Amino acid sequence: MKSWVDISGEELPVAEVHRFLAASEGGGITVFVGTTRKLTDGKITSLLSYEAHITMAHKEMTKLVRLAGEQWPILRAVLLHRTGDVLVGEASVIVGVATAHRAASFEACRYLIDELKKTVQIWKKEIDQDGNGEWIGDEWGTD
Repeated sequence: MKSWVDISGEELPVAEVHRFLAASEGGGITVFVGTTRKLTDGKITSLLSYEAHITMAHKEMTKLVRLAGEQWPILRAVLLHRTGDVLVGEASVIVGVATAHRAASFEACRYLIDELKKTVQIWKKEIDQDGNGEWIGDEWGTD
């Protein structure tokens, strides 16, 4: 399995992710892109601000890709997360999987995003239109 795992403050390269996954022998490619939404529970969001323990987060993300590869026949996998301020419409996270068939691709992609939210040391602060911020989730997997 070939993988691409990263966490950084740079804008996430959505088109490059698809090219990376398509360069496999796979017939099933699944990509999930999580973006900042404008409206959450009736409140307008200006941006999300992410903080992370970079070393620990990268180590855990790499582990998740390895564990997914043990459960599904993954040819290529991508797990990218952004830190810093992410404006409305911009990508915060990209998860992608290429497998020979679609079912495994869907399942592995879902596993990766769900486990990332539960276990990786990344924290999210939601900033509203008035500049007020609220940390989201007080434990892993609550968002």
